[in-house]
Amino acid sequence: MSPSPAPIYNAPTGVRSANLLLVALAVLKIVIQFCGINRYGFFRDEFYYMACGDHLAWGYVDQPPFIAFVSWCVKHTLGDSMFAMRLLPVLAGAAVVYLTGRVARELGGGMFAQALAAVAILFAPIYLAFDSFFSMNAFEPLFWLLCAWIAIRIANGASPKFWIAFGVVAGIGLQNKHTMLAFGAALVAGLLLTPQRKHLASKWIWIGGGIALAIFLPNLIWEATHGWPQVEVVRNGQAFKIVRLTPGQFLFEQILFMNPIALPLWLAGLGWYFFDREGKRYRFLGWTYIFILLIVMLLDGKTYYVVPIYAVLMAAGGVAAEKFIAAPKFNWARVAYAAVLIIAGLVTVPFGVPVFSVNNFIWYSSKLPYARSVKTEVDTPVELPQLYADMFGWPELAKTISHVYYSIPGDERPSCAILAGNYGEAGAIDYYGKKYGLPKAISGHNSHYYWGPGDYTGSCMIIFGDNSSDYIKLFGDVREAATIYSPHAAPSEQGVKVYICRKPVAPLGELWPHFKMII
Repeated sequence: MSPSPAPIYNAPTGVRSANLLLVALAVLKIVIQFCGINRYGFFRDEFYYMACGDHLAWGYVDQPPFIAFVSWCVKHTLGDSMFAMRLLPVLAGAAVVYLTGRVARELGGGMFAQALAAVAILFAPIYLAFDSFFSMNAFEPLFWLLCAWIAIRIANGASPKFWIAFGVVAGIGLQNKHTMLAFGAALVAGLLLTPQRKHLASKWIWIGGGIALAIFLPNLIWEATHGWPQVEVVRNGQAFKIVRLTPGQFLFEQILFMNPIALPLWLAGLGWYFFDREGKRYRFLGWTYIFILLIVMLLDGKTYYVVPIYAVLMAAGGVAAEKFIAAPKFNWARVAYAAVLIIAGLVTVPFGVPVFSVNNFIWYSSKLPYARSVKTEVDTPVELPQLYADMFGWPELAKTISHVYYSIPGDERPSCAILAGNYGEAGAIDYYGKKYGLPKAISGHNSHYYWGPGDYTGSCMIIFGDNSSDYIKLFGDVREAATIYSPHAAPSEQGVKVYICRKPVAPLGELWPHFKMII
């Protein structure tokens, strides 16, 4: 086996100092995220994941079961407050900051390389945004980075039995998000194109792959038995939801996501993997990035699908930067670049963490219009980025629906269903409607469709939200009862009409397929 590269700081005191520094940066990450953890409101997807946690299964229309299971665990231990639901994403983000530095060390980097890489990830706007709310995206970078770290250790001469640990992490990652498949495929392709292909001859890598498949298998079976709804979601998203970008626009968003000042760092990391003598051993990771980028671009995926791999590039970038400015006469360059990186990161923090009041943020963002140019979906608002706009309007929605619900005669209310157009609206009713005594909403959107209409017959329904203008045509008696409005909510949640509908053309159970919306 090849010996591991000797890091610049391999003395015990150097390792301890580096560890303390990385822990301090991880703690700083937690402090920054905590500054916005309770500001604004729930992001629409958080409602959905909480709802999935109330319907535990091996799969859902648009994601594997991991996030629902975590939601269930959090709700039954810490509760369902915003702080409770967002605590684990914050901790996962802190772990990514720490582990990025450790990966740099495994690549041969000293304290400067480790710190620079960790700082770059700490202040990357998209990582700050990922860790600001409860979603699969907060955990995905951690799974990818753990797998990369294990692969690097094996490349450095660790026992090939570590492929078993790789398989376990990859399997759990697959249960978190299916894009783990892209990472795995890209990594294997990278191995094939480099001398590290020798590992493919080891039985342990195949055992690890088998373990990953075994962990993933329950979700795979669920998908097969439900007609592969994830494929339907992707196709519909590409057709109606995702903004199509040119390759130049796609790459420009990568630069904005990671902080423009960090561009030289991750490009240096990519170059280090391909052209540096010491980086040759890890070249498969450079290919992994290239293949992931191509997969996402060619399949019209969202630009942020590439984001989890950048920690691997930043770690190598730290090593490259440390080597390039190793001479004492370049100490000023170390300090200058790190300082500029931190300052630029602080400037962009409000775009990932809601540290300002909404009015102050609108003023602040008007001074940095380029930071608002990222657009991943066709409904992205102008005044607020989608991340923040989708945190507004939900309490007002529930309050308006409660007024409509209690305008219905008392003897009719128990049989009156509340049909929401999308899972955000349904989740708002379920969460904020509790204090008004509202029943849980039903919806045809994604997994809500599979949960069905319950015992409702359709004799009385409150209908609002997406596609409601089509749904009300299924009823003979329709009355417009209210309009939902919130000044900072997403455009799709502005001016939403609320209808009271009676006299369905058929029982609700028969009409239910008309409400299906998979996107």
